[in-house]
Amino acid sequence: MSLASRLLAMFAACAALLAVTSGGARLRAQSAPPASTPLQNLKTSIQRITNATNTQWGIYVKSIETGEEIAINADQPMETMSTIKLALMTEVFEQIKAGAFKLTDKYTFKEADRLPGTGVIKYLDPGAVFTVKDLISLMVVVSDNTATDVLYRMVGGPSAVNARMQQLGFAQTRARATGHEWFAALRAAPSPEALDRGGQHPFGQTTAREMGRLLEMMERGQLVDKASSDLMLQIMRGQLYRTRIPRYIEGDWRVPHKTGDFLPYVADDVGVLESPKHHVIVSIYTHRHGPGSGEMIEDAIARVAQQVAEYFEYRN
Repeated sequence: MSLASRLLAMFAACAALLAVTSGGARLRAQSAPPASTPLQNLKTSIQRITNATNTQWGIYVKSIETGEEIAINADQPMETMSTIKLALMTEVFEQIKAGAFKLTDKYTFKEADRLPGTGVIKYLDPGAVFTVKDLISLMVVVSDNTATDVLYRMVGGPSAVNARMQQLGFAQTRARATGHEWFAALRAAPSPEALDRGGQHPFGQTTAREMGRLLEMMERGQLVDKASSDLMLQIMRGQLYRTRIPRYIEGDWRVPHKTGDFLPYVADDVGVLESPKHHVIVSIYTHRHGPGSGEMIEDAIARVAQQVAEYFEYRN
């Protein structure tokens, strides 16, 4: 073979090798997984927290400014416990807007209205006088069960709340019972666990996404009307129970929120992370806890909210 022929053969071999190498590189580039986005990394961090607990989760997160969303079992019906009081508060403000009663109308506490569980009215003597605004504030800020049932009676019971939720497009959000009815069911059940394991959402039902959408309407000033939305958020910012969503939140954030409890079986918290630059819906439901896990679940809810706040805090 001549020198020219040998050179041509060498060039051909090099070209073939280059083609094979380039083709392999293209194949590797095509098969490599896409780089994770910051939002996907946030979701992974949240799932790492939730996977370390023995409970069922429903989580919905949404930035009002950017539209970014995270949904983890967000459409799974969950037991609301006292978070259903936000739906009742909505109906109260709708009826105030319609002229059925006023925030300044008075209610006089009666012995027959006294309910156990959370709240402060149960400690008072009959004859104490409250305005409707007082009752709403007590229902939300300290989750007062007596105030809740008085408001249920004023609006026409759980059925009126459910009709309003249906009108708003929240097909899975339902008030199941008044406080009197729930405590009667608890007394009649073989055990608190039996009531919970019945799976009928005895106090209320919703999904993380639907409650998140209700909060988004409120934050946008679209729930009832702007003035009502603003007052509802103002009341929620006074929430007394702060061991979940607000627990590790630092900086300029305000956190209007509402908890729901039937520990050790249910622990919920739903609210908004508000800062000068960001408004982020955080709707968290948990159910079917393992034995003795109440404090661990509360801490996990707080850690999820902390991850969300830190993610948006460092966004431009």
